[in-house]
Amino acid sequence: MPEATPAIETRDLVIRFGKFTAVDGVSFTVRRGEIFGFLGANGAGKTTTIRALCGLLAPTSGEVRVAGLDFSNGGNAIKSKVGYMSQKFTLYNDLTVAENLAFAAGLRKLDPEAAAARTRELLGFIGFDHPLGAMVRDLPGGLKQELALAAAILHDPEIIFLDEPTAGVAPAARERFWGLIGRLTDSGKTVLVTTHYMDEAEHCGRIALMRAGRLIALNTPEALKSLAFPGPMLEATTEDPRVVSELSGRPGVLSVQPYGMRWHLSLQDKTAWKSLAATLPPGLTLRHIAPSLEDVFIRLVEGGER
Repeated sequence: MPEATPAIETRDLVIRFGKFTAVDGVSFTVRRGEIFGFLGANGAGKTTTIRALCGLLAPTSGEVRVAGLDFSNGGNAIKSKVGYMSQKFTLYNDLTVAENLAFAAGLRKLDPEAAAARTRELLGFIGFDHPLGAMVRDLPGGLKQELALAAAILHDPEIIFLDEPTAGVAPAARERFWGLIGRLTDSGKTVLVTTHYMDEAEHCGRIALMRAGRLIALNTPEALKSLAFPGPMLEATTEDPRVVSELSGRPGVLSVQPYGMRWHLSLQDKTAWKSLAATLPPGLTLRHIAPSLEDVFIRLVEGGER
């Protein structure tokens, strides 16, 4: 495949189920070797889009090209080029580690000798140090997810789709899993990943935001922050929440959102900050902060839905 050819390309992708439109005119490209984040609330259309990109679901209309291949022949050509790890745990708890990996290799019709060599390679890649005869149900949650990743890429795919791969996993295990993702892209693989953890999304080179089946933003994490919050952002601390509620009506205050035990205030510009600072209510402390991807998500996705 030529280096300039995108790993993934969709143009005006539409997927309907009866009268319901799950994906509505989505267009984007993913570069080869990129970690591409795909974010949105539940029901936004992310998983449906991924199923089409994996060759599992035929588009109603529009174009899909994955690894330079289109959806002809029922998407079978695409399936050979991609690996898919769903948001639900994909291994069998009542089988051993070895049995799960052998089953995955059988589904891909891998040559037994090649499958054995690839299995050894991937177990080394994830640093698996448990007995292969261990039952999967007895493994820690993070290790199960790493093993599921190994099973998803046994056939050495060019492009890997990870649908909320770290949901419910401990923070340390999540960090380790993202280390594996980074190593995959360093080796030339392309990864498209969905996640509800905004700290994880910071690892992505670019992020697409979906809402109600439509793509509403696509850019780098830093660019998304700048576009969503062109003015100053402040963190407010007070023991009286009514004080913060009063700020939402001030000129130049675009939004006031709770953030743990504090609040984040988005301002229109520096003039709004000067006006606010000159008339601060007693008992309120403000400090300048940089917006996070969680702030972006709340404003563009959740705020738009409200």
